[in-house]
Amino acid sequence: MAETATQPGTDGPLPKGFRGAEQGWPELHRIPHPPRRLPLLGDVLGVDRRTPLQDSMRIGGHLGPIFRRRAFGNEFVFVWGAELAADMADESRFAKHVGLGVANLRPVAGDGLFTAYNHEPNWQLAHDVLAPGFSREAMEGYHAMMVAVAGRLTDHWDRELAAGRWVDVPGDMTKLTLETIARTGFGHDFGSFERDRPHPFVTAMIGTLTYAQRLNSVPGPLAPLMLRQAARRNAADIEYLNRTVDDLVAERRRTGRGEGDLLDRMLETAHPRTGERLSAENVRRQVITFLVAGHETTSGALSFALHYLARHPEIAARAAAEVDRVWGDTPAPGYDQVAKLRYVRRVLDESLRLWPTAPAFAREARQDTVLAGRHPMRRGAWALVLTPMLHRDPEVWGPKAESFDPDRFEAKAARGRAPHTFKPFGTGARACIGRQFALHEATLVLGLLLRRYGLRADPDYRLRVTERLTLMPEGLRLRLDRRTPAPAPVSVPDAPASANGDGCPVHRTGD
Repeated sequence: MAETATQPGTDGPLPKGFRGAEQGWPELHRIPHPPRRLPLLGDVLGVDRRTPLQDSMRIGGHLGPIFRRRAFGNEFVFVWGAELAADMADESRFAKHVGLGVANLRPVAGDGLFTAYNHEPNWQLAHDVLAPGFSREAMEGYHAMMVAVAGRLTDHWDRELAAGRWVDVPGDMTKLTLETIARTGFGHDFGSFERDRPHPFVTAMIGTLTYAQRLNSVPGPLAPLMLRQAARRNAADIEYLNRTVDDLVAERRRTGRGEGDLLDRMLETAHPRTGERLSAENVRRQVITFLVAGHETTSGALSFALHYLARHPEIAARAAAEVDRVWGDTPAPGYDQVAKLRYVRRVLDESLRLWPTAPAFAREARQDTVLAGRHPMRRGAWALVLTPMLHRDPEVWGPKAESFDPDRFEAKAARGRAPHTFKPFGTGARACIGRQFALHEATLVLGLLLRRYGLRADPDYRLRVTERLTLMPEGLRLRLDRRTPAPAPVSVPDAPASANGDGCPVHRTGD
């Protein structure tokens, strides 16, 4: 996790290497930590290296809105209280911190948009070149392809329904979202729905994410010894990802057929002010970033939403009725019709509240400051914001914050909440650049599935969340029933589309 960074208005680079909390929090002793701390090992009793996020959620629930954990000599500060998280959203005092598992992805993603350090020039260059690829005009261009890929999913689910089989929700959502970003962004077809097993790209991608997380669970000096075999597999996974993307880019250069998609922008667009272009190496890193981040988090969001819809048939019925009313019997909804599914969007937002699939983001102090007027921080000090806990803060979401209720995102309720309390896509200038892409795709897919199927949960299933830097419901299967949509009734239009839970316009972008 080596890093140097120079922030605006500061003096010189920060120290290289991992920066533990002891280096940046002068009054660290005031921040609580778990009991029974062990010498050398730290706070490892009762934790599971496979579920570090859920362990931190459990510990944070006991210790309060700011706490610390020690592992193998390294101390970390975690934040989940709404007041503290809102203060860390102040862009004049805090910036993105690339650390923990994110920095572990740099061998494959380098200075791509998600993993770039703040001082690396390719972040701003790539952001400025690619931001128009997520404009309304660009999104309208992607819509027809999204509908087409969703048709491949429903063809597959029709076959599973006819055969009386359960559907593999996480597996099928992964196929869907990989094909969507690959085809809309890069003109490539992985043929996911024609395969009995996940595409090797998905296997390699999951391997790199899992390895990045495992690196956080062992002492740094011992990692080469303890993870020797895993490191070899990770190297092979990275080589496969690089080779796949290199072949994809070479094919585009040879044929030149891209029709202005993201890859065309990467290869052909110069910065509007400087005239600079992305290097070949950075193009590779950006493609990998978009293929991985552009499908992994959206597939998780869809999977969690389908889980909750199947568990709450009254909510599913209300959402399906909205689809029937808004879309009628149109065979393929238009781009503007997706934004009119306001209740379906609330279902998605509520799923992202409980299980944001990118479940944490790190923030570092641009200069010496005091967090929320109580906790001094030196320049470069950082903390990890636990988004699922922020989204469960009872001071914001009430005593039933664990319950699933899409009406939390009804327009009036959303406007009444404090800013920076709903952060499934991160915060600030480095928030997710593909946010609107993901939300449009996920709302469209939920609408299409609700119009076509009734969803039946396995009564014996209990939600298990698997962690590989991102979150996914493990082993989720559903039964399907064929649904005949009701005729569209005449009704009063729903409330106007609201701002997001931050009080910001929904078309804000960043990365």
